[in-house]
Amino acid sequence: MKRIATIATIATGLALALAGCAGTPGGNTTSKYTGPAIPVVKAGSLTVCSDSPYKPFEYEDSSTPTGYTGFDVDIMTAIAESVGLKLVIVDTDFDSLQSGLALAAKQCDIGASAITITDDRKANLDFSDPYYDSLQSLLVPKTSSVKSLDDMAGMKIGVQAGTTGEIYANQHKPASATLVGYPSDGEMWPALQAGAVDALLQDFPINNQHVKDDANYVVVASYQTSEQYGFAMTKGGNPTLLAAVNATLKAMRADGRYDTIYKKYFS
Repeated sequence: MKRIATIATIATGLALALAGCAGTPGGNTTSKYTGPAIPVVKAGSLTVCSDSPYKPFEYEDSSTPTGYTGFDVDIMTAIAESVGLKLVIVDTDFDSLQSGLALAAKQCDIGASAITITDDRKANLDFSDPYYDSLQSLLVPKTSSVKSLDDMAGMKIGVQAGTTGEIYANQHKPASATLVGYPSDGEMWPALQAGAVDALLQDFPINNQHVKDDANYVVVASYQTSEQYGFAMTKGGNPTLLAAVNATLKAMRADGRYDTIYKKYFS
């Protein structure tokens, strides 16, 4: 109870501090952050671990200061600006992120990589308030006869290792279907294009982005799994940052910045 009260007190102070630097709807912050000092692994910077590419959440873009762009990156940019820190993105293996190892090793301050909040992950991580609701989905070539997981007997399904998509596929695939695990979408997508797997089962926004990028593929099924993404931090390690992130997310929803970023990637 003592720690909860401490975080609540910090959050209240941060909400007041951030309210003065919310800016105009869709705009940038204009006032200096006056809340409690935020412990960070690199002075003056908010270092963010992210598994890229995972378009439209995070992917390389040499035209930006961080070298990356995407929904997660834009949200993190706003958070860093709100607390007066420079955003630094570190490309990190997803499994080391969702397990908490990268954060425990102080490779970064926070994980932002479309990380679904689960009870298992909360054993090792603190999560921000949810910032995105997602589904699972099945992506196949347009020429495929597959319409659902039930049609995939004897076939190969590409999944990202250590994800909720892999868990869902294991629980619902035909017994004779084979799961092929990959470190990230950066390996899964080329595998489907090369015919190494017959389908990809992963978060809907990612599969939907592939359809936008290549009309030869189609999402044939989506699965309501009540998943929500959160930004991840070391368990009990940085309550000031956790409170700052939640306060900024709340301010962004109130002043319109969140909606502006959301429409940019998901309109």
